[in-house]
Amino acid sequence: MNVLTMPARPYDDQRPGTSGLRKPVAIFRQPHYLENYLQAIFETVGGGANRTLVIGGDGRFFNREAIQTASRMAAANGYKHLVVGRAGLLSTPAASHLIRKRGADGGLIFSASHNPGGPEGDFGIKYNSANGGPASETLSRAIYARSKRIVAYRLVDEPDIDIDRLGKVSLGETEVEVVDPVSDYAELMETLFDFERLAELLTSTSFKMRFDAMHAITGPYARAILEERLGAPVGTVINGKPLPDFGGAKPDPNLVRSRSLVDFMFGQDAVNFAAASDGDGDRNMILGRKIFVTPSDSLAVLAANAHIVPAYSSGLTGVARSMPTSRALDRVAQDLAIPCFETPTGWKYFGSLLDTGRITLCGEESFGTGSDHVREKDGLWAVLFWLTIIAVRGMPVHRIIKDHWARYGRHFYARHDYEAVDAAAANSLMDALRDQVGDMAGKRLAGSIVSTADDFSYTDPVDRSVAERQGIRVLLEDGSRIVYRLSGTGTGGATLRIYLERYEARAWLHDKDARKVLNDLSFAAGSLAEIPARLGRERPSLVT
Repeated sequence: MNVLTMPARPYDDQRPGTSGLRKPVAIFRQPHYLENYLQAIFETVGGGANRTLVIGGDGRFFNREAIQTASRMAAANGYKHLVVGRAGLLSTPAASHLIRKRGADGGLIFSASHNPGGPEGDFGIKYNSANGGPASETLSRAIYARSKRIVAYRLVDEPDIDIDRLGKVSLGETEVEVVDPVSDYAELMETLFDFERLAELLTSTSFKMRFDAMHAITGPYARAILEERLGAPVGTVINGKPLPDFGGAKPDPNLVRSRSLVDFMFGQDAVNFAAASDGDGDRNMILGRKIFVTPSDSLAVLAANAHIVPAYSSGLTGVARSMPTSRALDRVAQDLAIPCFETPTGWKYFGSLLDTGRITLCGEESFGTGSDHVREKDGLWAVLFWLTIIAVRGMPVHRIIKDHWARYGRHFYARHDYEAVDAAAANSLMDALRDQVGDMAGKRLAGSIVSTADDFSYTDPVDRSVAERQGIRVLLEDGSRIVYRLSGTGTGGATLRIYLERYEARAWLHDKDARKVLNDLSFAAGSLAEIPARLGRERPSLVT
């Protein structure tokens, strides 16, 4: 085996964000950029001697080339066994499951999630640890530190492997196993849900659904499970073929990016249930006839109905949500007498809670929900969970939601995104808010009084690690909340996110328009942060 040691210079911009390293494709195609970061990963985790590594991605542009490079480098760094998804494809939750099922030492997931694809789009690398979850904050910092000291990388001098054919091949002294990316994941879903009950629903003449895979990774999984295993009519899954540029659209399921699906579900020909997933298959959007289910409400509904799903019939040990996610989950947890943890944004913060059995379900307002079945959020899992609730309770989506609000109250909620703003201006805005938090208590805001304000910090109850400066929280005496946070998943400029929440217990007010209910909070949030003056924006880029 001929191992090449190639000289390289370090880059200073390879700091992982909320979920791995994401950059425009043009940056990843700079000389040695990809190789430097991969070498930093391999060196940080202690090399690959006698280890197993799972490799796959969401099929976006540059995915196949990156997998060939990663395979050669993994072989040169001593990995004994590589498990690669056929055609280089693996959804993020499927990769997490494969790492756990195979007892692998880690995995490389090539994805920029909901970011756009294609030559002018984005690319990303995420390292997942042996538990199947994203690298911890400590490991991520160590990888970044190593990336700034890289002066060479190693790879074997071998031709490309055939990643389109199932089976085992050799790459130097490393065994490469190309596997079906769908089968193991589909079998896992069968152990969690009652597929016979779901098949009865999906083959019923009185029930129709639509699943939009957005030309991203979930298409093959949804077709295999919904259409082939559960018997939904062919065509239930739309935009099901993964494309390198996602068909020219951004694979981000929300009210704006999935406008055609939303319009369909609010039109005369709407089906009973619709859902969509994102680039790498870890997010989900849920729709019923003339109703959009907010991710925060979805998480709360799943927790409240978990007992009807076979995998969770014995009860939940606990639940968790990211700090900006609405507190609807907290009320369910209180009713179930189980703990509810509030963490920073980023699935990695749920890892230790899942590994130690402190929680069973968790989720984020950014269209991500999951459980202890893997260590990633899981879009298709959430869809199967919702279908189970519909099948068992015999209710349409809007009835399920309104029944939930009647029992627990409604948390009116919205997120305002200011995308691609000047990073320096956004950081200055956050610094100005931090300077104010100590003096906010007692001030009148949006028709109420500020009870407390802080810059959220989190101490992991398992390893005692601390995450600071995770977002500004402004809590009002009437239970309302404003949260400011800079996103860590974008690649162009900065994205400021403002979260608005107001609780309403009175059932006769639950049908009010959320925009109107939150209007005064929205105005107050913009004024408090001086959005027009500091960012030069009169309105957000996106409201969800």
